[in-house]
Amino acid sequence: MATEATADDATDAPEAYEALLDRARRWNAIGSAAGVLGWDQQVMMPEGGTPARSKQLSALSSVKHDMLTAEETADLLEALADTDLNDERAAVVREIRRKHERAAAVPVELVEEISEASSEALPAWEEAKATDDFDHFAPHLERHVELKREYAEAIDPDSDPYAVLFADYEPCLSIDRAEAILTELRETLVPMIDAIRDSDADLAVDTFEGTFPVDEQEALSRDALELVGYDFSRGRLDVSSHPFTSGNQFDCRVTTRFDESDPLGAIGSTIHEFGHAQYNLGLPKDHWGTPLGESRDLSVHESQSRLWENHVGRSKPFWELFLPTVKDRFPQVADATVQDAYEAANQVYEDNLIRVEADELTYHLHIIVRFEIERDLVRGDLAVEDVPEVWNDKYEEYLGIRPETDAEGCLQDIHWSHGNFGYFPTYSLGSVMAAQLYAAAEEAIDDLEGAIAEGDFDPLHEWLAENVHRHGSRYETNELVEEATGKPYTADAFVEYVERKYGELYAL
Repeated sequence: MATEATADDATDAPEAYEALLDRARRWNAIGSAAGVLGWDQQVMMPEGGTPARSKQLSALSSVKHDMLTAEETADLLEALADTDLNDERAAVVREIRRKHERAAAVPVELVEEISEASSEALPAWEEAKATDDFDHFAPHLERHVELKREYAEAIDPDSDPYAVLFADYEPCLSIDRAEAILTELRETLVPMIDAIRDSDADLAVDTFEGTFPVDEQEALSRDALELVGYDFSRGRLDVSSHPFTSGNQFDCRVTTRFDESDPLGAIGSTIHEFGHAQYNLGLPKDHWGTPLGESRDLSVHESQSRLWENHVGRSKPFWELFLPTVKDRFPQVADATVQDAYEAANQVYEDNLIRVEADELTYHLHIIVRFEIERDLVRGDLAVEDVPEVWNDKYEEYLGIRPETDAEGCLQDIHWSHGNFGYFPTYSLGSVMAAQLYAAAEEAIDDLEGAIAEGDFDPLHEWLAENVHRHGSRYETNELVEEATGKPYTADAFVEYVERKYGELYAL
């Protein structure tokens, strides 16, 4: 079991360590303030506030970057290079050193050029999507690819450039491990989805058809958050165009969105964001502003949201518990059974082209298409002009459907307009991790499904807090998973989970 650093330990820490920790707390406080401004911009800020808000966020970002890359930070890290530190302090120095070295390696001029390219690419992408005109966006995508290759070369000229970009989002997993897991998902899911489409199973997919007023959906989302244990004294629920979570262990806010024809979408996204928030809220309060009080990287964060969304929110025990509340809000589903709701929540769509509307299985093929294309773009194995055709070919091969327009194909996501190459894989890597963590929780907790059906989420909260949340960034990803589950991080639990669950649902 990990031993947390105590206040008494800190009194005999090297002077350089305490100075480094103080700097980290200050630049993280600046980053946290920027996070609140970013949340406000997406949720509550008046439309006319954008010019000032952009300058505010830019100023805070510059101050934080300057502190992280400053000579004083480098000198403190150098002073600690040969210092004998305990495990917790060594982890703090490791995490700060990684961030410092990556940030300091990239010329300021290149950072500014990437920022400028993003500012210009975003409206071009919006127009290209609206007019179904990939050629309008292509020059901006080309520029992003070139700039991100320069960025990768500045950090590590001897490494695969895509691996360097991937490490911005997941620094603790090798690209080889990530690629092996994604390949296993593709090889498992493509034939499984084909078999599901050939199945004669008659699921109750029309249970939630009709009109579901937004105000009642919002009330239902609050019901769901209260049910699973969201601490509204340290958070809030709001609406945004794309659901997200923002905050820390003292203040972590979630957003969701509503579609009057799809109440399951709001329930799922709300519980998904709850998983992110619960992770942040469970981080050690005493270590706020330091790596020991920060979440591990995106794959781990996504594991928490996908665990709650899929393993809890799409489970039959959850619907045994929650369906009466849904019926109270929406009398039009009064005749629905628990099995009806469970089947509706887990249907596999036959013709969905949109990633954010995908079901639990086909979602990963949407991710894999993006991963394979952006990897090949960055490595120079694919030309920008060929992206639409390759995208459509992969959708036809993996999902059996072909986009008729680029707007519903390669232009549907915002990520590439920001130059965020390497981000997409973390969604699926997190889902795989969620299955392994949940399987370990089931082994450790006596009748976890029964507890969920009775509305007792404390055992699961406590297991996740003990095995994931309280460690912050002390452990790297593989080590954290092995500490929590007793096994190396693999796709085995995920494959077993989907084969069992969907085998039963579709009589495979």
